[in-house]
Amino acid sequence: MASWCVSTRHANDIDAATADRLRWVDAHSHIWTPDVDKFPLAEGVSVEDLAPRSFTDEQLLKVANPLGVERVVLIQHHTYHAYDNSCCIAAASKRPDTFRVVGMMDETLADIPQRMNKLLADRVTAFRITPRIRPDSWLTSDGAKVMWRTAARTGQSMCCLIDSEHLEAVDASCKQFPDTRVVIDHFARIGVDGQIRDTDVKKLCRLSRHRQTYVKVSAFYALGKKRPPHNELRPMVRALFDAFGPERLMWGSDCPYQLNESNNYQSSLDFMNSLDYLSDGDRLWVMRKTAEKVFFAA
Repeated sequence: MASWCVSTRHANDIDAATADRLRWVDAHSHIWTPDVDKFPLAEGVSVEDLAPRSFTDEQLLKVANPLGVERVVLIQHHTYHAYDNSCCIAAASKRPDTFRVVGMMDETLADIPQRMNKLLADRVTAFRITPRIRPDSWLTSDGAKVMWRTAARTGQSMCCLIDSEHLEAVDASCKQFPDTRVVIDHFARIGVDGQIRDTDVKKLCRLSRHRQTYVKVSAFYALGKKRPPHNELRPMVRALFDAFGPERLMWGSDCPYQLNESNNYQSSLDFMNSLDYLSDGDRLWVMRKTAEKVFFAA
């Protein structure tokens, strides 16, 4: 096993019988519907572009609930709905105990703090930010900085969809806004090209020195060999566990993309269940309590 970080930590243990009765939280899933009259698609996107054609909140829960997943964090899908968060907000309004939303905001708009507060009332407890839309200004524009400052006050999180090359820029923002909670999606996509590089893992682990930074252990289907049993991801997950501890890691499926010819929802859970160094208390944090703290408590 590669050695990137040290000082393994364990959360308070719970007995196995209690753990068996607990229901998990999926910290990362998308939904959409072909009902474009109710939820219009972004300009230039048609129903034919949806893949799969439909993955509604009901379809998601039919996959997740039988496997012990009780709550889900819904991620606004800019590809299909741009900055219109209404599809995810509607699902959270219908099932307020089940869903929270990671929304998106156009940071070039006026009145960003007021908009963020309004969305918080709609159960949008975090915002997805990414260099894919505005690569030169996604962290440095005036609007982006307002979002980071406002999030520190509202308790909303900044969720970064990034590649490893952007970790240093995020690190700088974490220094500038130390009270803003930051979540790194999908291991910063380390291994998306099939290669899990020690230097990248070290950069991700380095973010652990910022007390408000968290990492999603998610989207296994997209990384490394991209198929179960995902053994090549184990050293990276262990390094993150040693660096961040279980209280700052959270599991997510990235459905429906996790559902393909080689992968399924169960295989994602199987990988997490195979991490035998997790105590029952550790597993409770990674599979439930961290996501509840970050997304459901605001």
